[in-house]
Amino acid sequence: MVNLTATLSTLIAANHILDYLNVLDSFGHISVRNPNNNHTFFLALQMGAAVVSGPKDIGEYLVADGSGVNGTNGGHPERYIHSEILKRYPDVNAVIHSHNEDVLPYTITGSVSVQPTYHMAGFLGDQVPNFDIESAYNETDPRDMLVNTPQLGAALAAVLGTNISQPTSPLYTTALQRGHGFITTGTSIEQVTEFAYYATRNARVQTRAIGLSAYAGMGIDGVQYLSTDERRDSKNMNIWISYKPWQQWALQSERSGMYVNQLGTPPI
Repeated sequence: MVNLTATLSTLIAANHILDYLNVLDSFGHISVRNPNNNHTFFLALQMGAAVVSGPKDIGEYLVADGSGVNGTNGGHPERYIHSEILKRYPDVNAVIHSHNEDVLPYTITGSVSVQPTYHMAGFLGDQVPNFDIESAYNETDPRDMLVNTPQLGAALAAVLGTNISQPTSPLYTTALQRGHGFITTGTSIEQVTEFAYYATRNARVQTRAIGLSAYAGMGIDGVQYLSTDERRDSKNMNIWISYKPWQQWALQSERSGMYVNQLGTPPI
């Protein structure tokens, strides 16, 4: 049995790190599968990442339908993003949803897709699909862009595709959401935090590269992205190296004095 205190301490720390690094605004969220029960997951209640501080701020939900268990009533309306991804992909153990403004322009400019620009973004792979929620609404659904039903969560999860060689994993780690933000997935809190951070930084680098290329008169075709082989091998590197930035980020956010983690410093 895994020590749940350590898991929840790490989840709280991840909320703080993602706020500290400007990956999450006050509406973004991160979840983790229960290491002692694959059928439930943990997600902060409806509050900003910076103010999550203890077990009372975290809900536990069924992967099957997003309903609360063990005293959790209600909770974040977009918990179905997490429940449906975790249900569809047993190898995924952590999910982040962000509204980061460096990524957002790529969700609404169909002619420019997100591409890995440097080695730390190889996990983005050969494609970052863009989910258009309009295609998934029922006729009577409010058009508020929120993934707040199991049906909408399942439609979003589906755009991640299926890895044919390992059907319990998604084909893509990351997907955009038109006019909303992005999601990214990982096998651990540390890994998904790394992916989310470098997804936002990659978008910033790509935007600058496109601007420089346009200034030089070459347009968007003047940007050289990672090759297929570079993406694959950089992704492998991204996967095993996640412990390194996590150590630094955890210490930086803790020592900033801006956050409270009632469960103490997570294992590093």
